[in-house]
Amino acid sequence: MSETTPTGSRTFPPPEAIAARANVGPEVYERAAADRLSFWAEQAGRLSWERPWDEVLDWSNPPFAKWFVGGKLNVAYNCVDRHVEAGHGEQVAYHWEGEPGDTRTITYAQLKDEVSRAANALVELGVQAGDRVAIYLPMIPEAVISMLACARIGAVHMVVFGGFSADALASRIDDAGAVLVITADGGYRRGAPSALKPAVDDAVGRSPGVRNVLVVKRTEQDVEWTEGRDLWWHDVVGRQSTEHTCEFFDAEHPLYIMYTSGTTAKPKGILHTSGGYLTQVSFTHWASFDLKPDEDVFWTAADVGWVTGHSYIVYGPLSNRATSVMYEGHPGDPAPRPLVRADPEVRRDHPLHRPDGDPDLHEVGRGDPGRLRPVQPAGAGLGG
Repeated sequence: MSETTPTGSRTFPPPEAIAARANVGPEVYERAAADRLSFWAEQAGRLSWERPWDEVLDWSNPPFAKWFVGGKLNVAYNCVDRHVEAGHGEQVAYHWEGEPGDTRTITYAQLKDEVSRAANALVELGVQAGDRVAIYLPMIPEAVISMLACARIGAVHMVVFGGFSADALASRIDDAGAVLVITADGGYRRGAPSALKPAVDDAVGRSPGVRNVLVVKRTEQDVEWTEGRDLWWHDVVGRQSTEHTCEFFDAEHPLYIMYTSGTTAKPKGILHTSGGYLTQVSFTHWASFDLKPDEDVFWTAADVGWVTGHSYIVYGPLSNRATSVMYEGHPGDPAPRPLVRADPEVRRDHPLHRPDGDPDLHEVGRGDPGRLRPVQPAGAGLGG
């Protein structure tokens, strides 16, 4: 809509054909309001639990809620293993495209192998359940693999957006008490390689608790190297077995820390636990995007460095066995944009995009708008 177009409170009902097949309808609000604990227990039942919960919600010490008390699950198992065990190993989990145009297609079976390798590598490096692992990576598959590997062994990941400075990274590493940093030599963004390792070297130099830096070779830029501390991903992860038996953790076991941006004050770490978070994000992804995992392709123009990326690039889509598109660089630069440029056989039925991703939707609309179903802008309305 242009600036001169009145918005008011107009609503646009979905086409009848889509509404008739929708995963949820308007009655879902009434069901949730009538008995919210039963409603969320039903949604938690969509996941795989090693031990069922004794109590849906413990609200005895507000505002500190405990969800699914006594239950045990593994978040990575719910996102990967159970789909492979159910016979969906050959389904594509991610169509990944690098900004230079290189591509990778990763099935659920392949993702399980890579996550298991990474989990074994973390264990070899002495990472234990409850340890914090900082992740400072571009939008490459290793970012997702690292997050899931941490979840698999019960380590708490703390992802820092790759555009943040060494100071921002250092403050978060120090506050979280990270013992390991996973990074890359660099990544591609806006048409050029952008170095990441120098910022890590600076930050880790101020963080004596960090034992190792695990480095993915992406741009092949020259990097400074600290022997005994720095390790190449392809050396350490590449030599690991694809077999790893996951442990199941309490529903309140911490999953990740996400820091506020720090634009108004010192960044504050928000701790997300396992059972309640995965239940909520899995349901909202399935319901809001009306995901049909055997038919649809999902794309989020966010970054894993933000909570939207955690929820709707990684944990929501994978828990629902979605096939997703993941793009390395900025969605609007360099042109042509990824929604149009990438393999035309890779449909994007469900875009979730940030405000600066809006031009991509206009490009798709000129091509085949009928292939788009739910489109959700994050932070702003759709432009005209």
